[in-house]
Amino acid sequence: MGLRGRPWLTLFTVAAGVMMVALDGTIVAIANPAIQKDLGASFSEVQWITNGYFLALAVSLITAGKLGDRFGHRQTFLIGVIGFAAASGAIGLSASIPLVVGFRVLQGLFGALLMPAALGLLRATFPAERLNMAIGIWGMVIGASTAGGPILGGVLVEHVNWQSVFFINVPVGILAVVLGVLILLDHRAENAPRSFDIPGIALLSTAVFCLVWALIKAPPSQWGWGDPKTLGFLAVSVLGFAGFAYWETKVAEPLIPLALFRSVALSAGVVLMVLMAIAFMGGLFFVTFYLQNVHGMSPINAGLNLLPLTGMMIVGSPLAGVMITKFGPRVPLAGGMALTALAMYGMSTLQRDTGSAVMALWFALLGLGLAPVMVGATEVIVGNAPMELSGVAGGLQQAAMQIGGSLGTAVLGAVMASKVDSDLAANWTSAGLPPLTAAQEAQASEAVQVGVPPVAPGTPDAIAAKITDVAHNTFISGMSAASLVAAGVAVVAVLVAFLTKKGENAGAGAGAVHI
Repeated sequence: MGLRGRPWLTLFTVAAGVMMVALDGTIVAIANPAIQKDLGASFSEVQWITNGYFLALAVSLITAGKLGDRFGHRQTFLIGVIGFAAASGAIGLSASIPLVVGFRVLQGLFGALLMPAALGLLRATFPAERLNMAIGIWGMVIGASTAGGPILGGVLVEHVNWQSVFFINVPVGILAVVLGVLILLDHRAENAPRSFDIPGIALLSTAVFCLVWALIKAPPSQWGWGDPKTLGFLAVSVLGFAGFAYWETKVAEPLIPLALFRSVALSAGVVLMVLMAIAFMGGLFFVTFYLQNVHGMSPINAGLNLLPLTGMMIVGSPLAGVMITKFGPRVPLAGGMALTALAMYGMSTLQRDTGSAVMALWFALLGLGLAPVMVGATEVIVGNAPMELSGVAGGLQQAAMQIGGSLGTAVLGAVMASKVDSDLAANWTSAGLPPLTAAQEAQASEAVQVGVPPVAPGTPDAIAAKITDVAHNTFISGMSAASLVAAGVAVVAVLVAFLTKKGENAGAGAGAVHI
């Protein structure tokens, strides 16, 4: 048999590619201040470094999955890795913000090619009884890379430079390509799609773009939820999804056959992935501000304090794969979301002086809860889809996670902003501080939402200390409210988990055609 097509070597190969994409979702946040300073960028330009990547990734995932189903997941994966690594190197060599943003968009497009292809390769390579373990390790790589991004980013930015955050992808990409050429075996289902649904791709891409863009712009610091522009993009998104659903019933070979969603289990898996990402990404968003701006930790120390979360995802993901294989997905998924709800409730109790041991307990519980959901929901989505749609199913899984993450950041950000706005004036007055004008209060509120005290230069130390106390206490109350909402989302997800079941088509990989 040689090396080609061996399941565990295939897993190692695709994990190297997937790690780059997951890592770049969070590692760049640490590099953004250094990029802004070095290239003289505005705040809105720096936002595009992150937003351009996520938009390209979210919009392209399902279409990229279809490309893998049509032309083979091996070729799609290799093109994705080569393009992602090349775009990463180009960013490191860029001397202007437009170039950085442009290559970040390319990163997102190539990342969208390789993510669903990786799942398609695992689905086709592993026998049914080992698929959950493989997805468990795959989920572990994504979870560890996502949570570990700030640690690695902090080390590289602090001790090398911001360019190294992107250059690191080049050797990893080369390794993944070499392994891919030697190890990956292409698989195609006998009834793989032979045509493309171009109108469907256009409608779906427009709908996803407008939805994610509205969520990015919805925070009060930008457009706000009630702004006509936000509502307009959301309306276009709804119309786009409705038009897409109608068109898919008319075309001979649709991008996503709507019959796929007749599977209650698959639909529940998609919803579960969205709800999990809301709690995970939304919660993580505020924790980084809490650790750095309230506790005063450096980026590296903040990352190290998140190690219990990363560690439990690494330990819990393969264990979750074993449990799901043995008992089915319902109990592990429901239990995982219950632990996530408890962890988010625990995070709502964090205070300014909470010690590292208590934080570690809640972070570890969150990692332990997320692990079975990352694994189980993926298996439910991919395993309940026909083999010829494994790439589309993989794209659906990843798109659900990206949209959930955007939704979590936007919705929990709105909760935080609302709580800060309602509490700040009263807390400011009760501390005996001079009253603020409406403009000053708006500026102070924006700073407090990320845990930064709005202390003007030259402010006396005693007054600065009072402002810091007010800012941090108000931020804590906002984070607590957002964490409770995330806990409520996780409770809803517990109920959704009971609608899932083991993939009916998980064993179909053996029927794939080897090319």
